[in-house]
Amino acid sequence: MNHSNRTIGRRLLRNKGAAFGLIIIGAAIFVALAAYFIAPDPSPDANRMIVEIGGRSPGFRQQFLLVRKEKKQAPTSFWQRLLSGKEDDYHYIPVNSYAIKGDSLIVKKFVDEGVEERIAYFLPGLRAQGSNSTFLNEDAGKSDGASPDGKAGGTGEARDSKEDGHGPAGSGSMDIPIRTRVFWLGTDKYGRDILSRLLVGVRVSLAVGLVTVLISLSVGVLLGSLAGYFRGRVDEIIMWLINVIWSIPTLLLVFAITLMLGKGFWQVFIAIGLTLWVNVARIVRGQVLSVREREYVEAARALGYSHPRILFRHILPNVMGPVWVVSASNFASAIVIEAGLSFLGVGVQPPQPSWGLMIKENYNFIITHNPMLALAPGLAIMLLVLAFNLLGNGLRDALNVRV
Repeated sequence: MNHSNRTIGRRLLRNKGAAFGLIIIGAAIFVALAAYFIAPDPSPDANRMIVEIGGRSPGFRQQFLLVRKEKKQAPTSFWQRLLSGKEDDYHYIPVNSYAIKGDSLIVKKFVDEGVEERIAYFLPGLRAQGSNSTFLNEDAGKSDGASPDGKAGGTGEARDSKEDGHGPAGSGSMDIPIRTRVFWLGTDKYGRDILSRLLVGVRVSLAVGLVTVLISLSVGVLLGSLAGYFRGRVDEIIMWLINVIWSIPTLLLVFAITLMLGKGFWQVFIAIGLTLWVNVARIVRGQVLSVREREYVEAARALGYSHPRILFRHILPNVMGPVWVVSASNFASAIVIEAGLSFLGVGVQPPQPSWGLMIKENYNFIITHNPMLALAPGLAIMLLVLAFNLLGNGLRDALNVRV
């Protein structure tokens, strides 16, 4: 058995398409696990909204004033951040320029294209002056003499944070809490970083595929093996159920189950899993029908072994090759179906990032100035689905099965 597994592994790795698929899948798994550590926005669900900079193109660069929140955030452990991210300790205020006057930091807050407002903050506590934020020279207009690096009138200097960009840090007589952020894939209409939501969203795609495969394998293998082994009335009932499910369009059936279970993260996983088991059941039934009459099965019956032992210890281990191939295909199908459901609004609910939901939120930008906001998650879906399809083809060739 070990020698056979090594042979199958070598065949799989020699297949260039399957090897490429494994690399993409491995990278996706790594990103899913480390998403909140590598994403520029590590807040829960990468949901840091800065509406002033909504709908920006890839490569957009903006300076921010970091103002500590009044409510101190509880410390976040390694495992908490790994699972759900870290709450922001600061408000991110977009600014065009700043200057220091006495004990005050005067910034020109970016409001909209060509619109600014000047605000003064006490430097020690970085709170707005006055009970209702005293605006100095309150006006609207373009920045007056601010240099591209954020220096206003030759005063003020922006430094990179030494604390992973989440708070003021640095050396010198005075640290100015101004940070520059680059949005490599742009921002959505709420000002959230597309790259961060793309990285965190891979968790949904992998999770829905995994849960769907587990459900489809559990239901499909059980019903298919019972139908193929016992035949007769049991086979007729199970095949009738398979044909009924088979006749209903997959998306329509998922809609019905989703509406019955409700909208949500786990509901959509269960709904998709309960629609993709028919492929597995049909293939397992055919394989069991061809194996149940072989000599080693007849010998097991002659020795008085029970039906469950014959079925699960002697028959199923010898018919699982085609099932693994179909499982890879089901994984890819689940990713596409989940994206479609989220696009239609009955899948994963906001603010949780889903690639299908990201397309829904940004598809109107395709025909305007910034198509990458919708194309980026679309390309991610295409690449991950391609990887699983290539893996399925590689498994089919390595196992030498026909499905």
